[in-house]
Amino acid sequence: MATKLRPPSRRTALAAFGLCLAITASATAAPVEPVRALAAKEQAPLLETLRDLVSIESGSGDREGLDKIAEVIAGRLKALGGAVEMIEPDPADIYRMVDTPKEIGKMVRARFTGAGARKIMLIAHMDTVYLRGTLAQQPFRIDGNRAYGLGIADDKHGVALILHTLAILREMNFRDYGLITVLINADEEVSSPGSRAMLTRLGGEHDVVFSCEGSRVESDELSLTTAGIGAVVLNVKGRASHAGAAPERGRNALYELAHQILQTRDLSDPEIGLKMNWTIANAGTVRNAIPANASAAADVRVLRVADYDGIEQKVRERIKNQLIPDTTVEMTFERRRPPLEATPASRALARHAQDIYAEIGNKLIVEAVAEGGGTDAAFAALRTKAPVIERFGLRGFGAHSNDAEYIDIGSIEPRLYLLTRMIMDVAQGKAN
Repeated sequence: MATKLRPPSRRTALAAFGLCLAITASATAAPVEPVRALAAKEQAPLLETLRDLVSIESGSGDREGLDKIAEVIAGRLKALGGAVEMIEPDPADIYRMVDTPKEIGKMVRARFTGAGARKIMLIAHMDTVYLRGTLAQQPFRIDGNRAYGLGIADDKHGVALILHTLAILREMNFRDYGLITVLINADEEVSSPGSRAMLTRLGGEHDVVFSCEGSRVESDELSLTTAGIGAVVLNVKGRASHAGAAPERGRNALYELAHQILQTRDLSDPEIGLKMNWTIANAGTVRNAIPANASAAADVRVLRVADYDGIEQKVRERIKNQLIPDTTVEMTFERRRPPLEATPASRALARHAQDIYAEIGNKLIVEAVAEGGGTDAAFAALRTKAPVIERFGLRGFGAHSNDAEYIDIGSIEPRLYLLTRMIMDVAQGKAN
């Protein structure tokens, strides 16, 4: 995930508690065989898949590494019987932001055609935040019940989970779905500039979308909501002059920037979950010159897509009030990710997931209150009323950490069981 979700607040815990009550009725239901046996059988092969995936460096800006891992994933999907395509982002669809790589990696899309009617979409991402060369300091390793590696928790385990869920369905010769589409993108960590259009289009063409980002290591969770992520970027142009001999001839871009930051510092609205906070500022080049240029960036979080328009309009209105004459203030508003908003359909399907998890004696928490993170699931949900649910992946810890990123091996079998059973029940019309 581009921005990780924080530990649950009391409000989140209360919302999750209410949804957890739904497991009571089916807590004694027996596990479905052979799904449980096959899930146990796939644990060791899934770990081997993870070893292969994390041993390929695939930072969001590393096109060579992304091409290499895409070939591996495409090959595995073909071996499972999928019709596989390697898709270059359409230049017309790319949403360029300040950190968008010059070359965006290819998407891997696989289509598995069945004998039924329901269309199911599975998504994960292959890119990481790590720079080339980091692998030498942290290769794949297993220590007790933890498997460590770069990107293993975010989100290479999600790719592996999808591959081995499909392997279970293939072993069972289960084909009651109409279509299973797998989309693995290569730009999630930089807010999916090249894949967002594809995610949105395909999300609108399917009956359900399961996103395989991970759960926190301390609890089994699914998420129905995530925050939208935006950014405000201000660039101020003034005029340079000697700071000691002729400061009056200059137009101080730093003063103007400070003025703009101060007059837009109160735009957050906790009542609707809107947050705007200035986080980066730069100005000047040397101590003894009036700065001719200055820039700043603010982090924006929203819980509703509609709130983007409101905060952008307020900032644009405020910055019209300038302090320093003859300076220019330019603003860019980046809509990096929309929020994922809970729907009646996603709530109902999440309750069904709780029932399934109870079959193997496990409790599943469903988070219905966003805590600040962002996800590709939100792009998939933009143009559909069908259920889109996040966090079908494994339990993990340490995402974006150079020395601590791991997954909980004990979560492999139950999560394989959950995703496989969900696909089966959706395909057969057994899920709400």
